[in-house]
Amino acid sequence: MRLATDVLELSASALVAAYRDRRLSPVEVLRAALARIERDDPALRAFCLVDGERALGEAHRSERRWHRGAPAGALDGVPVGIKDVFPTRGWPTLRGSRAVDPAGPWEHDAPAVAALRHHGAVFPGKTTTPEFGWKGVTDSPLAGVTRNPWDPSRTAGGSSGGSSAALAAGMVPLALGTDGGGSIRIPCSFCGLPGIKPTYGRVPAWPASPFGTVAHAGPMARTVSDLALLLDVLSDPDARDWTALPPPDRSFLDGLEDGLDGLRIAFSPDLGYVTVDPEIAAAAARAAEALAVCGAHVERVDPGFSDPRDIFDTLWSAGAGRLVTDLGDPPPDVFDPGFAALAALGRSHSLSDYLAAVSRRDALGIRMSRFHCDWDLLVTPTVAIPAFAAGREVPEGWPEHGWPSWTPFTYPFNLTQQPAASVPCGFTADGLPIGLQIVGPRYGDALVLRAARAYEAAHPQPTLAVR
Repeated sequence: MRLATDVLELSASALVAAYRDRRLSPVEVLRAALARIERDDPALRAFCLVDGERALGEAHRSERRWHRGAPAGALDGVPVGIKDVFPTRGWPTLRGSRAVDPAGPWEHDAPAVAALRHHGAVFPGKTTTPEFGWKGVTDSPLAGVTRNPWDPSRTAGGSSGGSSAALAAGMVPLALGTDGGGSIRIPCSFCGLPGIKPTYGRVPAWPASPFGTVAHAGPMARTVSDLALLLDVLSDPDARDWTALPPPDRSFLDGLEDGLDGLRIAFSPDLGYVTVDPEIAAAAARAAEALAVCGAHVERVDPGFSDPRDIFDTLWSAGAGRLVTDLGDPPPDVFDPGFAALAALGRSHSLSDYLAAVSRRDALGIRMSRFHCDWDLLVTPTVAIPAFAAGREVPEGWPEHGWPSWTPFTYPFNLTQQPAASVPCGFTADGLPIGLQIVGPRYGDALVLRAARAYEAAHPQPTLAVR
């Protein structure tokens, strides 16, 4: 029997291979994961719900399927953390909020959860999120403060910070995230992980996000290959999302190792307007050079748009305002004060304000569509600064207001609905992870994953999965 630390170091792909060869059992792996959660989660707060008894039942059923040589699907027996914005049958989905009634009923799975269940995945529990996923860090009045396994005094990022902390700490090999302004890419950058915000509609979503069509669902993992594997599963069609894309015509694992020869990559270190921490700027520049060594034609080119934060703020706050209305207008003191202020701002916008933002968003999308006629990919830093103190929306002494001010590289590509990944590309002098963002044209998810894998293969980064 393997030691638990060995088990927790394995990728999802390696776990499936070990189950197939009967070198490991899903029950053994799940018990190791639950032990790690019990040991580390009180300090990290990656999970807001853990249901070991139910998960062990799932693992035992998986074990029996493997013994019969009849696994349910591509992830049978693999533990997966479910971000607590995805409805999950039998568990409350509180979304980090005291305004949601825990009594439910909780009778339905979200499409991503249903796809995972269909493929035999095991669910240890639900991972933490700020209230309704509204900000780029993870803390809430309901679940407390989620911390970064690399340095627990720092934030894990957000809003999928629970998923990133669980992955980085070795609690699970896979997790679900959502990304409305960077909420997969930010925590992956801060926690030294790969993650991808797929093209909008690539992963079916239900119910629709209150933040509208800037919000994407996607995979988080510890390897790019596992991202591709999980995205294959999450792309299963679901009739409840009428905006979902047709299923892909091939696996995202196909061509993943094809490299970068001949690709045209634009490297924009600052998008033309962002102030970037010097250590992060240097790491991103080295990563861009490494892509050229891998065979790509890399040139410094800005995409040519000005900061679209006012567009994002209008659309994001309008979604928060609508959400409060849908909840029946609870008193503001029920909410995280920052979320309450965001909702109030959103409710102050006129219909004309909203439509003007939509029109400007359209123009940004057209600009990026034309940009990708000349460039296969765009690479930037993922976040402009390293992880800062946990429990804060912005770093202490930060001169600007609101979390989008320190993550200007991420939200533009929610507005344009493009696929965008973060892949680890180094560390600060304090040992904090740095991420490189890889942006592709709409529907270019496979190309983004291919580039992320090429960089990962050439420059593998250490992880904290075993500590």
